[in-house]
Amino acid sequence: MSKWTFIFPILFFLVSIPFFSFAQEQEFYLEDFIESNFSVQDENTNYEDIYEALFQLYQSPINLNNATRQDLQSLLLLSNIQINEFLNHRAKNDNLLSIYELQAIPEFDLKIIYQILPFVTVRETGLQADNRPLLQRILNEENNYLMIRSDRTLEQKRGYISTDERERQYLGDPYRVYTRFRVKHTDDFSIGFTTEKDAGEQFKWNPTRDQYGMDYWSFHAQLENQGRLKNIVLGDYQLQFGQSLLFGAGFALGKGSQTVATARRSNLGVLPYTSVLETNFLRGVATTIELNDYLDLTTFYSYNPINGNVELDSARSAEEFFTSIRLAGFHRTESELAGKNAIEAQNFGGNLLFNTKKENLNIGLNYIHTIYDRPFSRQPNKYNQFEFNGTQNQNYGLFANYYWRNFHLFGESAISSSGGIGAIGGFIASITPSLQTSFIVRNYDRDFHTFYGTAFGESTRNINENGVYWGVKFQPFKKLTFSGYYDRFNFPWLRFRADGPSKGNEFLGRISYRFSREIKLYAQARVENKERNVDLEDNPNLYGLANAEKRNYIINLDVRPKGIVSLKTRAQFSEFLLQGDYSNGMTLIQDISFDFGRFRLSTRYSIFDTDNFENRQYVYEKDVLYAFSIPAYQYTGSRSYALLQYKFSKKLQIWARYAQFRYVDRFTVGTGNEEIEGNTRSEVKVQMMVRF
Repeated sequence: MSKWTFIFPILFFLVSIPFFSFAQEQEFYLEDFIESNFSVQDENTNYEDIYEALFQLYQSPINLNNATRQDLQSLLLLSNIQINEFLNHRAKNDNLLSIYELQAIPEFDLKIIYQILPFVTVRETGLQADNRPLLQRILNEENNYLMIRSDRTLEQKRGYISTDERERQYLGDPYRVYTRFRVKHTDDFSIGFTTEKDAGEQFKWNPTRDQYGMDYWSFHAQLENQGRLKNIVLGDYQLQFGQSLLFGAGFALGKGSQTVATARRSNLGVLPYTSVLETNFLRGVATTIELNDYLDLTTFYSYNPINGNVELDSARSAEEFFTSIRLAGFHRTESELAGKNAIEAQNFGGNLLFNTKKENLNIGLNYIHTIYDRPFSRQPNKYNQFEFNGTQNQNYGLFANYYWRNFHLFGESAISSSGGIGAIGGFIASITPSLQTSFIVRNYDRDFHTFYGTAFGESTRNINENGVYWGVKFQPFKKLTFSGYYDRFNFPWLRFRADGPSKGNEFLGRISYRFSREIKLYAQARVENKERNVDLEDNPNLYGLANAEKRNYIINLDVRPKGIVSLKTRAQFSEFLLQGDYSNGMTLIQDISFDFGRFRLSTRYSIFDTDNFENRQYVYEKDVLYAFSIPAYQYTGSRSYALLQYKFSKKLQIWARYAQFRYVDRFTVGTGNEEIEGNTRSEVKVQMMVRF
């Protein structure tokens, strides 16, 4: 690492340069908000869904005059005490007249008000609400936009230039094209579509192969609050109920630097799906009906073909079956295109939700039935013997939330057709205004099968795991915050890279200090221990289990005055230990941003040096609006980018981005069809957003 030490004086100098300051109010930037509040990055987090959920809140803020407790806790920023104080204030004083009234509520200081301000609003309801015909409201709605984006890698990849007929070449061009339109009014309606063609995919009209120009299409139409009909969505949607054991969607971070609020989930009901991730959503119709003042009934039906690998079973009269579901959504080669929409999946079910008028108790029943048009028959191996096989799966579940003073107790359990049970329970408590804590226990059987669940856990799926989590957040005074968690988990059955029951634990500690609204500093350490396969010295054909320990350290300084220039300096370091072998990795990052009002420029230069794959560094990068970039910095080299944003008017904005990896120890970049000759990989991206 010594060859990089000369960079530290340069970084220190950059932090110390003078700033040009002007008395102007800074615009809110969603990317900065996510990066500063939810800054633990790794490969297990679905950041596109996170960004999507917050982006929709930013575009259509929660109306504080009819927000429920579940709505408020879904912001992931408010403590139980703050939520209780807000609800008490609204019950005592009726609806808020202005957003500035938040300052009169106990426990709402300027810091928390500034944090939630982009995601909430105050609007009139009842007699003062907009009662024009629906079509007129849609045509005159100001909250609408059309977004068009294109990007590509500048260097030629092997999949586009190979002349070897034995290789599976890319069928399309290297451009990725994305289009999105949406018009929405909170608590009223939403209409939109999203289309995408990935790099390497064809732009072609061939219905026999499910090609309709762009490779992926998504559409939804939503109508809310029509008497007893509280919500109806046609097209693509997700469901969010309980602790996401059966229905999980939206903003679900799990373990991270927000150690308390992200431990629980909220009952958000039916949500339109607008992401470009081509799996784990439903397509059809879903409705929520208010049966009475206490009961809501949600029902849904979905028919959504999915990507998979289909084979023939010659031993059973050439019956077709599928061995896996493809999650990536790529259709660039003949083999990938052959698996497009190869499996017909139907889902139906519902939720019955009971709520008390005081919102201190809700109880829900969940049911989902999944039917595939052909059997799911996995390629057998040691660790998947208890995974789902067959054509049908059913799940029944029960969940509850109880609020008592500043405590929130929650739990959910479910059973699948196999007899496997999944269960999770815990509490979040605001012990004092400065001290919060969370506690969760979970147990997911090795034969518990849930296809749309995203409940809290160590693994990406809720199967073959049990564990205990404890999180804490302590703010002794406004400028200083301590947060951390400890999670202990077990895997009762074999899993990938562990040919035996295994266990592990994880710890995170973080200290944040806010010198002022403009200067923030935090330091963070995370240590994970997890057992995995290792070769046995006396018999190389067998595996044993040994503890693998990963350590990650971050120190980050943000300087963002009310002026033209803002700076971020960041250092990351990691260590990996397995059977006495030690390796490490690091990256040093300097961001400089310039804000001239309509014109904004964000730049980065970083260097990195990693010994192996285990020490790759995941680093958040600013991107064009609604794109999210967290690339892995691996090997030895540098990373730089420049992002330009220009706002012509409230109706039109454009973005342009250039980014490049430059390696000093590589002669090729990537593998297979993604391989590039040379030591650089450069990407360019342009985007336009139009409002009508």
